[in-house]
Amino acid sequence: MDVVLLIIEALKFIFPAYCANATPVLAGGGTKMDFGKNFTDGKRIFGNNKTWRGFFFGWAVGFMVGLVQGFVFGFDKYPVLFSILIPLGALLGDLTGAFIKRRLNIVPGGLLPIVDQIDFVVGAVVFALPLALISWQGLSWTVIAVVLLLTPPIHLLTNFIAYKLKLKKHPW
Repeated sequence: MDVVLLIIEALKFIFPAYCANATPVLAGGGTKMDFGKNFTDGKRIFGNNKTWRGFFFGWAVGFMVGLVQGFVFGFDKYPVLFSILIPLGALLGDLTGAFIKRRLNIVPGGLLPIVDQIDFVVGAVVFALPLALISWQGLSWTVIAVVLLLTPPIHLLTNFIAYKLKLKKHPW
């Protein structure tokens, strides 16, 4: 496969996850997902930045993006189950990253390089694996590798833009 086409396929695959991951910055707030509770180690489970509104709006936007992809590129390429699972996996991957950061005493919004850039991608890929196992052709090891290589610089750039637009408190 041509490199440019491979990059396009990788970005098409991960785009609903990107949208799901970015939406809570705009639509978050409200009730904290951990309800302000601490884990058994005495530290917050996720922290103040993870809210139910952000999670559900993020999932809804990712779902809609996935549906649009299905309409545009074909539901054989992007089935409805893809639209459900990819944003859900992305958001749960991000929550896993927040959980890990709290265990490491990193404050909400604090930087944990690499984890911050790919936790949501890993979640999306894990949730896409059942689709790949039932003969869905939208995922390959090459696509996964390209997504993992492209995402950190894209993530850093978009976060920097959000910071400059005063949507985020930190440029990472």
